[in-house]
Amino acid sequence: MRHPDAPAPGELLGAHYEQCFGCGGEQPHGLHLEARAGEGVRISAEFTVRPAHQGAPGLAHGGVLATALDETLGSLNWLLRTIAVTGRLETDFRRPVPVGTVLHLEAEVTAVAGRKIYSTATGRIGGPDGPVAVRADALFVEVKVDHFIENGRPEEIHAAMNDPDQIRRARAFEVNP
Repeated sequence: MRHPDAPAPGELLGAHYEQCFGCGGEQPHGLHLEARAGEGVRISAEFTVRPAHQGAPGLAHGGVLATALDETLGSLNWLLRTIAVTGRLETDFRRPVPVGTVLHLEAEVTAVAGRKIYSTATGRIGGPDGPVAVRADALFVEVKVDHFIENGRPEEIHAAMNDPDQIRRARAFEVNP
């Protein structure tokens, strides 16, 4: 179920970390993926495939497309107000995605069982009703913030923890503030 304090439908979710390759604005070659809250436990997102994202000449690299799906699916956790990491990502590539294409992504949570969050996403070319290019099913596992503190690079963890936007976002996930 959608958390009562989740972002409102239509609200831009923003980057969870400015250095994130998927959604961060400070990554020059990143996806700069933008996600918006939808109804229920759904979100929509989009990103433009740029020359830095290509694998075969003129086409998006499959790993970049998988990253876009993973980032979109991970953004669903804003609606649950939980911290979770990717446990499994199963991706289907249906058609090539040319450089210059805006990929429209839709994702939804399909089930929650304890710490496990199951979700699915679809990426379409040319608009929300365009042909399906990629899709994915994922399992995310809820973790505590300590997961990042214990496993991340200390200097980047400290920088993120001192960033006012990160502090605000972390407080949004506190169960008993």
